[in-house]
Amino acid sequence: MKRLQILLIAAGVSIVAGGNAFAGDVKVIANSNISASSVSSEELKRVFLATKTSLDDGSHVEPVLEKDGPAHEAFLKDYVGKSDAALTTYYRSLVFTGKGSMPKVLASDAEVVAYVAKTKGAIGYVSAGAAVAGVKVLEVK
Repeated sequence: MKRLQILLIAAGVSIVAGGNAFAGDVKVIANSNISASSVSSEELKRVFLATKTSLDDGSHVEPVLEKDGPAHEAFLKDYVGKSDAALTTYYRSLVFTGKGSMPKVLASDAEVVAYVAKTKGAIGYVSAGAAVAGVKVLEVK
């Protein structure tokens, strides 16, 4: 019985640790033409909600999303404050009313890095362990 309790406790700790491993475990990346080295969390939220098209330094930005996954979920939770479904609905309402368009959505960290590297003004996010050669990592304040 004691062994079963230990196994259950270990399993519970693993689940909790695994569930939180990705919270805040995201790098915000930008095309190298963006002069800013940091961005506020509020500014980042406004960029990804399409209410702001340039950073405070004047750099024009284009948000890029990952399709799904832990980095996507962590980014939405930590910086945007919406679930994936709520964000999709939000963007669709912008498109429907003519106030905006759907952002570029890519399938993986590698695709996001490649797109951001080649697209002037692109800003996106990847998991903290992703290789980010060719892009600038922005500090989020």
